[in-house]
Amino acid sequence: MKTLVLEQQDKATLAEVKDIALPEMAEGDVLVDISWSGLNYKDALAITGKGKIIRQFPMVPGIDFTGHVKRSNDPRYSAGQAVILTGWGVGENHWGGLAQQACVKGDWLVPLPEAMPARNAMIIGTAGFTAMLCVMALEDAGVTPQSGTVLVTGASGGVGSTAVALLHTLGYTVAAVTGRESTHDYLRKLGASEILSRDDFAETRPLEKQLWAGAIDTVGDKVLAKVLAQTNYGGCVAACGLAGGFGLPTTVMPFILRNVRLQGVDSVSVPAEHRAAVWERLASTLPESFYQQAATEITLEQAPGYAEDLLNNKIQGRTLVKIGG
Repeated sequence: MKTLVLEQQDKATLAEVKDIALPEMAEGDVLVDISWSGLNYKDALAITGKGKIIRQFPMVPGIDFTGHVKRSNDPRYSAGQAVILTGWGVGENHWGGLAQQACVKGDWLVPLPEAMPARNAMIIGTAGFTAMLCVMALEDAGVTPQSGTVLVTGASGGVGSTAVALLHTLGYTVAAVTGRESTHDYLRKLGASEILSRDDFAETRPLEKQLWAGAIDTVGDKVLAKVLAQTNYGGCVAACGLAGGFGLPTTVMPFILRNVRLQGVDSVSVPAEHRAAVWERLASTLPESFYQQAATEITLEQAPGYAEDLLNNKIQGRTLVKIGG
């Protein structure tokens, strides 16, 4: 099968499209013919070698994909069935989706919702799946459209742009934080009613004026600290990313004086039954216009170059990799 393979030479990561053979299927394994994959921030770190994502080489990157079952040793899946995979260390510890086929555990798969085309599923991908988890975390915390404005940081990226679209569709007023002026029109089309510069979040005090009923943060570090300091009494911040760093230079004051909740959101190890519910929610919530605005389509051979662009903040929205028919 044609595959993007990562190998290490003299401590440098080399990415090359090659023809390789898959491992033998084991009990519970499912062989999938991949139609679409995506290029995520984690994939870009792995492909470029700029993040310690891959610890065992050779490795096939690609943390998500969609396709059709070719063969199955798992009774839950049958040949021809449309499936999605996100998470579970695929593309990091197990060969991933930037290939024509993947052999994976049945536990890692989710049936593709009937109302969702496979291409749309990968426009959503891990990024959109994470965004929906964040939105649901805010809902669970009691943040409603009537509570006030919800802030989204890193709004021009995959998670952020999908979060803006989801929140707007659900009736929330959305403020978006971005470091690129060129994305302002794009974010307004997705539903942002207010756009703030990332530079406004460079410094913070322990407590600031209350501005946000809730927030979805994909950046971390000083940006997250400032968001917490500006969150309303009883508000919630769903944190799912560390594009700006893994530190958190804050104090306990937002938590004990304003009853603010910081909710971590993981998309890798979500139980299968919850995954299916999240995908059904995505299928019923995102408007058709989202799929027309939020994706750049590339080939497998273009993935290494686009990985560099993604890390250099030159890409907005999702990057979609067309693999099969």
